[in-house]
Amino acid sequence: MLIGIAQICAQEVSPVKRVVSVSLGSSSRNSVGEAEFLGQKVRMERIGTDGDMQKLLSLLRELDGQVDAIGTGGIKLHVHAAGKPFPLRGSKQVAAAVKKTPLVDGSGLKDTIERRTFYIMEQEGIPVRGTKTLLMSAIDRFGMAEALWEMKADVIYGDFMFGLGLPLPIRKLSTVWLYGSIVGPFLRFIPFEWLYPTGKQQDENTPRWEKYYEWADLITGDYHYIKRYMPTNLKDKVIVTNTVTESDVEDLRRRGVKILITGSPEINGRSFATNVLEAALVAVAGENRPLTHEEYNEMLDQMNYRPRIEYLQRA
Repeated sequence: MLIGIAQICAQEVSPVKRVVSVSLGSSSRNSVGEAEFLGQKVRMERIGTDGDMQKLLSLLRELDGQVDAIGTGGIKLHVHAAGKPFPLRGSKQVAAAVKKTPLVDGSGLKDTIERRTFYIMEQEGIPVRGTKTLLMSAIDRFGMAEALWEMKADVIYGDFMFGLGLPLPIRKLSTVWLYGSIVGPFLRFIPFEWLYPTGKQQDENTPRWEKYYEWADLITGDYHYIKRYMPTNLKDKVIVTNTVTESDVEDLRRRGVKILITGSPEINGRSFATNVLEAALVAVAGENRPLTHEEYNEMLDQMNYRPRIEYLQRA
């Protein structure tokens, strides 16, 4: 079932738009789905390159001018800290490989959707305010970080632990931004795989920092971070993330997760990454460029956007 964004409609629509996400992630997560956005059918594809940057660049050049929009997965064009964007190593190569087709990395839509999700959770009776929350990385999810701070959740920001492997839980958003403003200019020199799981790493699970998972009632952030380090027991936890497959959902169910919430709808048994959805909205808008936050918000309002909320433990 498609929830929120993907509206099923029997009427005639214009030719199907095609968007493709090319990812540094594992090819085992490849998928194809079709949904309807504001009366326009969109075919969405995800192609993983198993950490091979040259293959990713080759695919981007091949797709340039042949599809309506392109998303990048497993690599970001930049990260945000203290309100500033910082480019990552390899991002210039990625941007330079696409000259004709709009290219997005999901950050524009991610910021918009994830802020909305927490407020919708409160409306649905799923508490956020004051809730013990583990956010895997604030710099990776700056919209989530700011929304949680505004809502006065009891947050541990895991940037040092999950990004750098240092046993330093952060309790203040201002500390994250200070760290980001210092480290940000140097990110262009750091191999991306040091900061984010790519290729086969995305299929690995090596529990770490378990006491913080145990402490939290709400665990949120990029699913590859959550999956890579999560413990066996996640009983009664609420997880807010984005890209999950059908097997991921079953794994979380076995671990005892109570509620799974994804910013993107379920399509063909999985929730596509935000870069895929952002590319879909860009294709539908037809402006041949990434959209502004205001434009994304307007489209989401028109679609009566709702996140996917799934209760995993049957009564």
